Amino acid sequence: MEFHENKAKQPFNGFVLIWRAYKAWRLRAQTRRLLQQMSDERLRDVGLRRDQVE
Repeated sequence: MEFHENKAKQPFNGFVLIWRAYKAWRLRAQTRRLLQQMSDERLRDVGLRRDQVE
């Protein structure tokens, strides 16, 4: 296999990194929404306060 045949993987790796960053951002946003919907009592059960969530 020649060097130029392996070079096509570089742009693909960039898309993978962007996709991973998007998925991580989406998971954080989803978690934030879930925590904001929880009652103060449930937040206390998991060791958080309301001001830590907002």
